[in-house]
Amino acid sequence: MNQLTNGDYLVFLVYFIIVSSYGWWVYKRKHNADATSKDYFLAAGSLTWWAIGASLIASNISAEQMIGMSGSGFKMGIAISTYEWMAAATLLIVGIFFIPVYLKNKIFTMPQFLNQRYNGTVAMIMAIFWLLLYIVVNLMSILYLGALAIHGISGLSVEFCIAFLAIFSIVITLGGMKVIGYTDVIQVFVLIVGGLVATYLALNLISEKSGTTGLWNGFKLLRAQAGDHFHMIFKKDNDNYMDLPGLTVLIGGMWITNLNYWGCNQYITQRALGADLKTARAGILFASFLKLLMPVIVVLPGIAAYELYQKGMFHQEMLTSHGVVDVNKAYPSLLNLLPTGLKGLSFAALTAAIVASLAGKANSIATIFTLDIYKKAINKNASDKKLVVLGKYSVVVAMLLGVILSLLIGEKLMGEGKQGFQYIQEYTGFVSPGIFAMFLLGFFWKKATSNAALFATVGGFGFSIFFKLLPRFADLSWLSSYGFSKLALQDDKVTKLYEIPFLDRMGFVFMICIVGMYIISMIENARGTKTNGLEVDVKMFKMSNSFAAGALIVCGILVALYSIFW
Repeated sequence: MNQLTNGDYLVFLVYFIIVSSYGWWVYKRKHNADATSKDYFLAAGSLTWWAIGASLIASNISAEQMIGMSGSGFKMGIAISTYEWMAAATLLIVGIFFIPVYLKNKIFTMPQFLNQRYNGTVAMIMAIFWLLLYIVVNLMSILYLGALAIHGISGLSVEFCIAFLAIFSIVITLGGMKVIGYTDVIQVFVLIVGGLVATYLALNLISEKSGTTGLWNGFKLLRAQAGDHFHMIFKKDNDNYMDLPGLTVLIGGMWITNLNYWGCNQYITQRALGADLKTARAGILFASFLKLLMPVIVVLPGIAAYELYQKGMFHQEMLTSHGVVDVNKAYPSLLNLLPTGLKGLSFAALTAAIVASLAGKANSIATIFTLDIYKKAINKNASDKKLVVLGKYSVVVAMLLGVILSLLIGEKLMGEGKQGFQYIQEYTGFVSPGIFAMFLLGFFWKKATSNAALFATVGGFGFSIFFKLLPRFADLSWLSSYGFSKLALQDDKVTKLYEIPFLDRMGFVFMICIVGMYIISMIENARGTKTNGLEVDVKMFKMSNSFAAGALIVCGILVALYSIFW
């Protein structure tokens, strides 16, 4: 029954009142009428380690995880958890090597770093790139997938759900980074509790259908009955190899995806950039531990839904209007089995995940537009007060554009059985190899020049398009023996072509960008070009004993998980 009872709405209303009241209290308590743009956009160092960690996860876990990743769990199994578990390792690297560089050089936005390290042209191109990426890929996909999920649970129209999510997110975002950071703590708590409830229900159902009871029995039965869904590394003959190509998830393109996302991404690093190094690292370590838990909340329900589907459940609920099984409906179908009250809690958890992520992205869009485009190119003498007001307007405009795009093209790009999570990863991957190459050499190689950075930015995007279109005019079957291509069905549902898995494409583009940047930089250095190399002191990377111990525990858990589920 895909509708909410009065009890469910009451639970959701209580959640809404708590979040809104707490957000208002934070705003009034910490608000300063003369707040600077740094206060508004970055929370000016007022976030604690637990708020930073919770905010990182709340901004990251959204509809693409709750809905998209559960859908991928339904289709391909636990292997999709590699995005979460590799992110736990990535966060440690970001905390050790990236954050000290940002903080020492007083960097608060990504375009500011590019302007400081390279030049204004590189920074401006990337600022526009990021704005387009955040609006066209992120805002649009989260609004569409989120609305699809809430529609599946409540029966409310998709259009109404999109509007509701947008308005709720705007209300939270207009309070600034402090309100987002502290309300995210509540959102993460509700999200984790709601997610665990869904996992509990799914495993218990599997137990009951086999004549037993208990969570552990349910998990053991799930592993036995859906054994093909419990492998982290796919072989070349696996149907899902195009999405997760073998060892690439451990030693290839997955690192580029994660390091770019967690280390070079405005709306993620923004949480830590307002803090001191000790607080930022503690928050990042906390987020790393939370990432280890995420597959239990977002992937396991998808695998359980797959097993229940095999036993005859959800056959109607997961069909699209065209009679196609839509994997993105696995999670909402599961939530519809919850009793009154718990269903309301899970509805609140889902909304919490979506709203927190939308608010974080909208704040970053406002930050980049006001500080890196408006103040740099349009009005260099704009006052802080004017920047904050403009930031609020830009939040509304960005969200409106996201709403329009989700209504116009959301279903075409992510509906009809397509994996929404994979859509986001692939299309973000068009720009991430070049961005990461530019950041990596910008950090740790003082000879990297601005023209080399431009090559990585524009050239990386161009090469990504080239490799995507390459199968249309070249036979790539010769790469299949090396695991770098696989026969894939095209959009016309008839033609089959050998394609390069998108994570491998990212790896190729990244290597081209690194080599290209090295050659261009060496030529320009020989001609006497001066660069703005950052001051990087090895002492910056020294860890406290507590951080080192926490990092070792995370690594140990990761080794154990990959050993068990290889």
